[in-house]
Amino acid sequence: MDRHAEGKARLILDLRRGGIDDPDVLGALEAVPRELFVPDAFREHAYENAPLPIGKGQTISQPLVVATMTQALKPDKRKKVLEIGTGSGYQAAVLSLLFRRVYSIERHRELLRQAEARFRQLDLHNVVTKAGDGGLGWIEQAPFERIMVTAAAHDVPPILVDQLAIGGIMIVPVGDQDDVQTLLRVIKTEDGVEVEDLGGVRFVPMLPGDPGNEG
Repeated sequence: MDRHAEGKARLILDLRRGGIDDPDVLGALEAVPRELFVPDAFREHAYENAPLPIGKGQTISQPLVVATMTQALKPDKRKKVLEIGTGSGYQAAVLSLLFRRVYSIERHRELLRQAEARFRQLDLHNVVTKAGDGGLGWIEQAPFERIMVTAAAHDVPPILVDQLAIGGIMIVPVGDQDDVQTLLRVIKTEDGVEVEDLGGVRFVPMLPGDPGNEG
């Protein structure tokens, strides 16, 4: 038994208690080694149900938030998903086990290089990445049946709604950085969008532009 097995078992139990009941989502979080996605100094805390810093002012999200957002996205291995904010790559790795293909955008190139190395290490060949402004989406690959935004927007981003397929689902935290934000599930219909409040969360803000090689 590896040294993280006990912590991982406790975490899965915490997720179940937190309302995560999709066996595929639980299986994906159990399968992805979270310790590979955190800095060495925090590896002993990898399976605590808490966010951890990853550099560049970014964090790896609390596992319960990852699981909640993933479950709300209604995973389907026949569909492709766009992720805004690769970060450490942990959320993309979870999604890669639940969707046909994952397209992920990250504005900080150093974080993206580290995430890409982790994807190679784990042989996750269905994750496609690029550096850039996630708020612009990935028009060349649109429409997407699913979109997950892992940074807080001021409102539901219309550019991303445009890139969502009819019947598609977007999960996005909305609100100011200094306040508790609201996690929304947005479903695109022929007539517009339906929006569901999934509760309070706290994310770093979604920033415009591309920090370039400095990032």
